[in-house]
Amino acid sequence: MRGIGPKSAIWLGEVGIATEAELRTIGAIGAYRRLKHRDPRGVTLNMLWGLHSALEDIPWTAIDRETKDRLLAELAETPS
Repeated sequence: MRGIGPKSAIWLGEVGIATEAELRTIGAIGAYRRLKHRDPRGVTLNMLWGLHSALEDIPWTAIDRETKDRLLAELAETPS
């Protein structure tokens, strides 16, 4: 998937997300939570932006402020 590099793919596999279908089912927020739980200091919001952009098939730099704010709100509302 566009936006998922080799290192991110390995990390996703380590948290049980091995395919694009699994990532789509879990979603960017769910995947980010799993990764953050695995490595609280190493996983930053850039990973959330990358996951979202991969699912939307856009460059992560194309994510606008409104979308980032929406993702952050979803992250805050969704239980861990």
